Amino acid sequence: MDPFDIIIEFYKPDSLAYEILVRHSELVAKKAVDTAQSVAFLEPDLNFIEEAAMLHDIGIFKVYAPDIGCFGEYPYLCHGYLGREILEKKNLPQHGLVCERHVGTGITVQEIKKHNLPLPERDMVPVSIEEQIICFADKFFSKNPDSMEREKSVDDIINGLSRHGRDKVVKFQSWLNLFGRE
Repeated sequence: MDPFDIIIEFYKPDSLAYEILVRHSELVAKKAVDTAQSVAFLEPDLNFIEEAAMLHDIGIFKVYAPDIGCFGEYPYLCHGYLGREILEKKNLPQHGLVCERHVGTGITVQEIKKHNLPLPERDMVPVSIEEQIICFADKFFSKNPDSMEREKSVDDIINGLSRHGRDKVVKFQSWLNLFGRE
């Protein structure tokens, strides 16, 4: 399976959204594969990680984020579960779970209910080692056109996550420990 075959079904190659999606996904995929190689003893599926990392944000075209060339009708937070729906229709349910579960460090059903988030009421938390690795790698890269090439520092990531609760920081720090990055 070539992720680009799926990407070009939904994105025009000369569009800003395509450019941002592809570059961001390439950066995340490289970081995810490098991370996976550092924990080879956990036997992560490198091929799956590369494919799923390239597709983890496939749903952004359905959200309203004009600064990255997306003019859909949904709030940005929805891009994960929308990506899952897209990939399930392509018979890629495991890749779809990565889409749904990579937002933040994951979103629980309790958080969805407590904050009245515009999401289906189910846990959207990375479970498999591959899902965790991609979610971790994604935290290092923005889709902001002005800064997307720059890898975020651990401090920047922690500061960003802290706005969403201490548990998000703790989860990220556990990944830092697991993946030998801190």
